[in-house]
Amino acid sequence: MNVDTAARTSRGPVRRAERALAPDLARGAMLLIIALANVAGVVFAGEPGLDTAPEGADRGLNFLLLTLVHARGYPVFAVMFGYGIVQLARRQDELGATPKQVRSVLMRRNLWLVVFGFLHAALLYYGDFLGAYGLVGIVTTLLLLRRGDKFHRIAPALWALSAVEALVLSAIVVRRILAGPGGAAPLPVSHIDSLGAPGYVASLLDRLGEWPMHTLTVLPFIMITWLGVWAARRRILEAPATHKTLLRWTAVVGLGVAIAGGLPAALVGAGWLRVDESTAGLILQLHGVSGMFAGPGYVAVFALIAIRVARPGPIVGALSALGRRSLSGYLFQSVAWLILLAPFTLGLGHRFHSPTVTGLIIAVAVWLATVLLARLLDKRKQAGPAETVLRRLTYGPRA
Repeated sequence: MNVDTAARTSRGPVRRAERALAPDLARGAMLLIIALANVAGVVFAGEPGLDTAPEGADRGLNFLLLTLVHARGYPVFAVMFGYGIVQLARRQDELGATPKQVRSVLMRRNLWLVVFGFLHAALLYYGDFLGAYGLVGIVTTLLLLRRGDKFHRIAPALWALSAVEALVLSAIVVRRILAGPGGAAPLPVSHIDSLGAPGYVASLLDRLGEWPMHTLTVLPFIMITWLGVWAARRRILEAPATHKTLLRWTAVVGLGVAIAGGLPAALVGAGWLRVDESTAGLILQLHGVSGMFAGPGYVAVFALIAIRVARPGPIVGALSALGRRSLSGYLFQSVAWLILLAPFTLGLGHRFHSPTVTGLIIAVAVWLATVLLARLLDKRKQAGPAETVLRRLTYGPRA
């Protein structure tokens, strides 16, 4: 195949028939976790988003949010992002594109993700991850993608070291709890100015200052992305039945570490454990470190579910449809938060008795709306609007 032909054939994205079920199922389902985490942040204008003085049922909701949701959703998408980079590059290779052409496609796509991220943050929501994905994608394309298997073994080795870090932090936290003088310090929550701004212009100006710092703080998730690259090179999600034992262990260990590491923060956030200020800060650090293990853990769970689904039914089909349109679903959520929850719009979060309950109901409703819309688009064989724009920018107007 000559260069011109390769250039033409490398323009197209991955076709639906070529997609594995597990990644799309994971993305669609985990957008609910993203919605729950983000809506809590918007309602309470903080990071992590939670009521620092909960009462009644809100205590239990704080416990569940800190155990299963906060800092436990984005690692799934980081794993899937790395996995997707390898899948995209592999498709271009199979179509006959040269390494230079493949790199060009990936660089173009990731640069546009940075632009998407900037616009998303400026116009809608400070806690954007698209820009960080774009930057991590550029680094992955230039430094990781074409490396050999020996080099990529570093990725699981780094995870083993992170597990040791989580274990050490856990031991320190337990010692502090048992030996400390106690106290009444809440978890340290960072106030987000843009989420409490009195007007849209003020919120936009705040977001322009918040987005760069937020992006810098989340860039270390390149380690999570690298694990996705490692898994994709072994086609683990394309053939999950072949890797069933690995997936089972990953689900148990990954979610086990995430839940155990999040338990102290969940107890403090629920008001069931009282600690001093320094211990509360250390507990939140443990919460973040352990949270990244939820990424491979949740992905493994959905891969195991995919093994059991011979023919996707309406629920799995709808979730997978949203997974194929996860970018549009993610952006739809941010539009919804701005309209429904911002202080200068409807401000629904604080109009009822419990802001936590109200926010979570809204989060589930918005996510269900994206599931239904994705299913409708799927029946019409239409891509999501954001995916369509990104594909055309990446591959050209005929993609």
